[in-house]
Parts: sequence; C-alpha cells; structure tokens
Amino acid sequence: MKIPLSAVRQNRILLAVLLIGTALIITLALSLSQGAVPLSLEQLWQAILHKGDPTNQTIIWDLRLPRIIAAVIVGAALGMSGALLQGMLRNSLADPFILGISAGAGLIVIVMITWQVFPIAIPFAAWLGAILTSAVVIFLGRAGSGISIEKLILGGVAVSSLLGAVQGTLLLLAEDGQIQTALSWLVGSLNARGWKEVTTAGPYIILALCAGWLLARSVNVLALGDDLAVGLGVSLTRSRLLIGGVATLLAAGAVSIGGLIGFVGLIVPHGVRLLVGTDHRFVLPLSALAGAWLLTFADLLSRLGAVELPVGSVTALLGSPLFIWLLYRRRSAGLN
Repeated sequence: MKIPLSAVRQNRILLAVLLIGTALIITLALSLSQGAVPLSLEQLWQAILHKGDPTNQTIIWDLRLPRIIAAVIVGAALGMSGALLQGMLRNSLADPFILGISAGAGLIVIVMITWQVFPIAIPFAAWLGAILTSAVVIFLGRAGSGISIEKLILGGVAVSSLLGAVQGTLLLLAEDGQIQTALSWLVGSLNARGWKEVTTAGPYIILALCAGWLLARSVNVLALGDDLAVGLGVSLTRSRLLIGGVATLLAAGAVSIGGLIGFVGLIVPHGVRLLVGTDHRFVLPLSALAGAWLLTFADLLSRLGAVELPVGSVTALLGSPLFIWLLYRRRSAGLN
C-alpha cells in the first residue's frame, strides 16, 4: 500500500530535485568551458555543434565530454551504492569505500593493469573482486545470528589495509610503464578517461542504477528493523543479497572507471536525507543525482589549479571532516 505524500513533503522533494538538478547543470556547463584551455560560451557552443576551431572541437568531444560523463556515471553509482548500504544496514557510516568493497574491486583492476590481461573484462572482474571482498567483510562482521555494524566497519578497514598492502607489492613488481597507470587508480582519478571507459562500464552501471531504484521498497522495509520486516513477510536473506549485490555492482563499476574514490557514498545520502527524509523511493534516485553533481564538482575543482589534483584527493578532503563529525555525533548520542 502506498503512503500518500503531504503537500509539504511534495514541495520539499520538488525543491530538492530543482536544487540538485540546477547545481548539476551549472557544474556541467562550467566543466565543459573551464580547464587548461578556457572556452567562451560562443566557442563552447560552436565546438558542441562541430563548428569553429577544430582544436576546440577535439577538446570538447575527445577530452572533456567523456571525462564529464565518466564523472556523472561514477558519482551516481557511488551515491546510490552508499544509500543502499546505509539503508540496508541501518547505519549512517556504511559506505563502499569504508567497508572495503572498493578495495576489493581495486585490487582486481590493479592486477589486470599490471599484468595486462583482458582489459575489456575489467568491469566484470572488478565486480567479482568486490563480491568476494563483501563476503569476507560480512563474515567478519557476524555476531551470533546477526551482523554487528561496528565489527562490519572494523572488518572493512582491516580488509582494506590488507588489500592495500597487496596492491603496494604488485606495484613494486610492476614494470615502470604500468606504475603510473596503476597509481592513478589507487588515488582515484578521472584524468585521461575517454569514451572507451564510459562505453565499457557505463551500461553495467546504468542497469544497476535502475535495479537499485526498484529495490527502494525493500530498503524501506529493512530500515524498519529485522523483526518488523519478517512480520511483513520479507525474506531478510534474499533482500540483503539483492541490495548488497546491486550496491556492490555499482561500487565495482565506479572503481573500474575512476579508481578508489572515497566518501562520495558517505556524504551524499546524508545530504539527501536532510532534504527529503528517509523514504528510499526518493533517497535512492536523488542520491544518484547528487552523487553525479558532487563528483563533477570535485573533478572541476581538481583541474582548476596550476597542477591537476586526483579527484579522489578532493573527495577525501571534503569527506574526511564529515566522517569525523559523524563519529563524534554517534559517540555524543551514546550509540555503540
């Protein structure tokens, strides 16, 4: 049975959509026009229409546009993945980066880059790595018949550290020509991402985004608590497997394009819930939209200076203070 929305809540949701959508459109326009070679509005429009200076056309169509689309796709995937995990686990600290899912996918990507094997299979291989890591982290987080959120997070940190050590060893053994490419994945970067990366992983991510939105009702029920969910006839195991699988696919697809970009899945769902509440019918799609905006904005900031920064460093600078604040708030509220 659908719960009707009040007029006030409808207005809040509409305002959130307009706010995030407008911010995304403005950021996309700035990202297309700004960079090492700034373009005026007229030059930008001519280049989009394949007119004017051929150099400007190359900059827009071969360099900036695929990079921006990659930022939108990766940001949307990370935003919805974080919202799915936080709703499923009923914990505001859940995030694919913190839980080690991204590290598992990243290790597989590093192996395939350094060994130069089947680059076209990177998205699928990253998903398998993320699934295996998720299974290990969930096993470490088990407490009796349930899952301890604190053990889950600590297990994710431990697994991430272990996989990071393996990644470092692989880099030491790699050829010089592969080290720089591998490092760009470890720190999280959209530099030199082109149409190949977008067309390879993009379809997986788009399908997973649609599947995630369809799971909104299941996430809402799980957020009510296990006892009530069982009373409503929901299979906890099946629902968690579906939600966790989609969240893992989203995180793995994001890693296969942009590398280990952290904190987007942590920040975005919090901001969206402040705007529209906890109904995941709206939290999930708006988290994808807000994640697309945040990563596009972070990528724009990363290339405005004299030296381009990895976008993963920018998101970490934005997300780390918020993560510390969330931990402090949980401690002050007496949450264990």
